[in-house]
Amino acid sequence: MRKLIVLSFVLSLASAQDWPHYGNDPGGSRYSPLDQINRSNVGRLHTAWTYHTGDVSDGVKYPSRSAFEATPLVVDGVMYVTTPFSRLIALDPETGKELWAFDPHLNKDRSYNLFINRGAAYWSSGKEKRLFLGTLDGRLFAIDAATGRPAPGFGDNGWLDLRRGWADDFPGAGYGLTSPVVVYKNLVITGALVRDGEPQGPSGDIRALDARTGKLVWRFHVVPHKGEAGNETWEGESWKNRGGTNAWSMMSLDAERGMVFVPLTSPAYDYWGGDRKGQNLFSDAVVALDAATGKRLWHFQTIHHDLWDWDLPAQPNLVTVWRGGKQIPAVAQVTKTGFVFVLDRLTGKPLFDVEERPVPASKVPGEQSWPTQPFPVKPPPFARQTFAFDELTDVTPESRAECLKLAEGAVTGPMFRPIGLEWTVMFPSNNGGANWGGASFDPASGLLFVNAMDVGSIFRAVPRPEGSLIPYRLQSRSVGSSHFWDSKRLPCVKPPWGTLTAVDLSRGEFRWRSTLGVVDELVERGAPPTGAPNLGGSMVTGGGLVFIGATNDSRFRAFDKETGKELWVTRLPASGHATPMTFLGKKTGKQFVVIAAGGGNKYNSTYSDALVAFGLR
Repeated sequence: MRKLIVLSFVLSLASAQDWPHYGNDPGGSRYSPLDQINRSNVGRLHTAWTYHTGDVSDGVKYPSRSAFEATPLVVDGVMYVTTPFSRLIALDPETGKELWAFDPHLNKDRSYNLFINRGAAYWSSGKEKRLFLGTLDGRLFAIDAATGRPAPGFGDNGWLDLRRGWADDFPGAGYGLTSPVVVYKNLVITGALVRDGEPQGPSGDIRALDARTGKLVWRFHVVPHKGEAGNETWEGESWKNRGGTNAWSMMSLDAERGMVFVPLTSPAYDYWGGDRKGQNLFSDAVVALDAATGKRLWHFQTIHHDLWDWDLPAQPNLVTVWRGGKQIPAVAQVTKTGFVFVLDRLTGKPLFDVEERPVPASKVPGEQSWPTQPFPVKPPPFARQTFAFDELTDVTPESRAECLKLAEGAVTGPMFRPIGLEWTVMFPSNNGGANWGGASFDPASGLLFVNAMDVGSIFRAVPRPEGSLIPYRLQSRSVGSSHFWDSKRLPCVKPPWGTLTAVDLSRGEFRWRSTLGVVDELVERGAPPTGAPNLGGSMVTGGGLVFIGATNDSRFRAFDKETGKELWVTRLPASGHATPMTFLGKKTGKQFVVIAAGGGNKYNSTYSDALVAFGLR
């Protein structure tokens, strides 16, 4: 019966040879049936070509640093990749030769959190073939796939200002797209990146646009308005103009059922909610919408009244699990907290029990934290969720001394302990756990592969000036970072610091767990692999391999999907904080594996603009 799942899954892909969506299929599996590269020959992989985008920033010339987090598409023999500066480039996928490039002319002198763009989305209807490109400054372009020019029938000569009607009352606030949109039939469905550092801001509502004209078709209120279900979870009128609660990451689509699955984030301000008492729907919830109308079908909230910025950062994986000999369509949502919530795709009901457990109350004046939080009984957490001082690092005397100083006088506790007026060590950090890299799913084995970093944060709440919109802000103890690590970015907890875990979604159990990443300085001292902080995702193939970069050690690896054994590793020009993809060349008939190696981000001092393709010798 498992073979039937795989066959059905493969047939649902637009083309088994291409990679037409960010996650290959609309449901975000990051699975490819290609098996030319497999366990027996992966050791023969070598660099086939490298393309340099030219778009890189270390924060010297421009005020923001770059993060090359894109996953390319390959459709009909053409590769499409986006750059940190929101450019869209078409390449010959077998040689890396540039075919055309489109530049939206992003204002690079403006300050952003990071220069980021994770990819474009492809749409076709008859002879029309377009790519939809979102930009950091809130524009959406429809680009002709053949020429690289804006399609004149869409919006204002090929583009729309998405800020209009959404951010009018907050002209100085950021609003943009960092992740690819969803395409359903002739609709383009999009979320946005909005600010979460102030309580009010541009709307994070989800919208659908006509793919030909750009006209608005529907809008879903992520913070329910008066009279809508869920509005009662916001005290008084705290729902009005509420910032955050947006979908900055990737959404998933069940095209057959016409359902779109939205991972929503924490409400603003994300570390103090005294002005938004209540459960705060639909923040931190997986929301299933009717893709044609925007009607909410169901929701499942993973955190009530978030005070930790543990938003849902990853694309929901649309999977199939087995129960009582029957196949159940499901959604697997990985989280910053290290939980995997496995939900019935049609109803949102958890397929493993979820318990509402009491958690510590906030001691910050004016705050009213939610008394319980949801804990799935299965699968077990894939990331560290607590910290005790006997777990402080001892990898080197220097690191231990530095971390002891950082932790001096700090309090620790169970997960969901609110950050107080004293220094508080929080696990996982506000980056996870899992992050936007998410997970990959193998339909043959029913395994979900998720990488995590076991790094904490150390914060405290400090008063803001009198008259501020909110009375407290968060202060980090680590210079230039919110992470609980030393000046060399070595985490202040005992290893492992990075893991790759295979989760059997039908049983709710781990199949295996492997250490992910190394620290070269420690290896040179004779230490065993420690794992490494990581940001980016994995893919799994019919060749029995899980490919992943992600780690801040400038490596790209392949693991045996059944055992977790590392079978291949190579160095990249910089760390590959991206999710890889694979395709079969139409001219050569050869399988290629591709990853963006941009380094930088907030994890490295080495920056690059390299897109690297690998093939067999």
